[in-house]
Amino acid sequence: MVPARSATSAGCLRSSASERERVKLESYWLDSAPRFTGAAQAPLDSLGRVDAAVVGGGFTGLSAALALARRGASVAVLEAGRVAGEASGRNGGHCSNGVAHDYEGLVRRFGEPKARAMYRDFDAAVDSVEAIVREESIDCDFVRSGKIKLAAKPQHFAGLARTYEVLREVDGGMELVEPAKIATEIDSAQFHGGLVMKKSAQMHVGRFGVGLAEAAARRGARVYESATVTRLERLSGRAHRITCARGTFEAAQVLIATGASRPGPLAWFRRRIVPVGSFIVATEPLDAALAQRLMPGRRNYVTTRIIGNYFRLTADNRLIYGGRARFAMPGPGSDEKSGRILRESLERVFPALKGVRLDYCWGGLVDMTADRLPRAGEHDGLLYSMGYSGHGVQMSTHMGRVMADMIDGKPVASPWVDLDWHAIPGNFGDPWFLPFVGAYYRVQDMLH
Repeated sequence: MVPARSATSAGCLRSSASERERVKLESYWLDSAPRFTGAAQAPLDSLGRVDAAVVGGGFTGLSAALALARRGASVAVLEAGRVAGEASGRNGGHCSNGVAHDYEGLVRRFGEPKARAMYRDFDAAVDSVEAIVREESIDCDFVRSGKIKLAAKPQHFAGLARTYEVLREVDGGMELVEPAKIATEIDSAQFHGGLVMKKSAQMHVGRFGVGLAEAAARRGARVYESATVTRLERLSGRAHRITCARGTFEAAQVLIATGASRPGPLAWFRRRIVPVGSFIVATEPLDAALAQRLMPGRRNYVTTRIIGNYFRLTADNRLIYGGRARFAMPGPGSDEKSGRILRESLERVFPALKGVRLDYCWGGLVDMTADRLPRAGEHDGLLYSMGYSGHGVQMSTHMGRVMADMIDGKPVASPWVDLDWHAIPGNFGDPWFLPFVGAYYRVQDMLH
């Protein structure tokens, strides 16, 4: 729900100190997507009362609105900026299965049945995205590319091999790539084997977000942009009176789908979410033969370092390269500093791209929970789903459908509903502690 930032340009240092280039400090996905044309214009005061109000016009909110509108419910989506303008349109474009956790740790904490349900829900999330793309004919370059986790140090391969042995019965779509064969997956001397998860996918998240919004509007949902919520007044049960920048109305039920967004009367959620900046650059389109040589599988690529990198190719052969380059909040100055760090990392991984032109450089917020597991449920009459912790592309879309079932009164068996969710000590929405967290993780990366 944070207002979308406008596109600006800045000088981003090339590999040669004497050269400079003009880089758009805006998400490539948002800049290359069409604008949403179905935004509602009617005054919100005229709605009276709707069946459901959704606060947040990212993938969670839009997916929930689409599912509810398909069933004939009256729905209003309230987005502070533009639809999919924040985390949903500012990520790496990966739509990957597989929890980002030690599976054995999940088994110890929750037991085998629940740990397995969590893992398989990530699989189901990718299926949910694919189903919506197909059913609504959304043009977003969706493809089941697979994901490979790359061992950044020789000793990391043993951990990937252990993961493979533990999960091979849970996920039959995995393949271990020995260090001697890693060149078949990536043309880089930086990696020492990998683990492929074949169910993973990728897409153009900007076009998917707009397509999702257009589909929801086409089905009858009212999707409002520039509609920052300023007050939520509980009437009875789940019913609320909602005041926002576009007016006041009532809803029988309210879904909070704001992720790491900071404005609005959402203090309870802000105390449980840590907004972590993640930064990305996009290159100019690469020569097709070069792109094919560097990344022959055109997969989603993720490294094993704690402060690692993630990257992939687009349909027009741009390299989208991201990571937590700096433990800082996004913004034009912060994004540009992070872009310099990412360029250096990109050129270490792919020396053949030294001096490549960068066309885009941007940042976004990841809605992290303390244990990096999603959360969904109800608090004080408000339904919520958030905390996807870096796996939001697929999980947000999937959980929107789950929350629509909950609003509709259907049984919900999601493993993320009603998990304990305690406030993070010292966290009141302003992540003052991020530099200290970053310093700790850098030490861990050096030691392990």
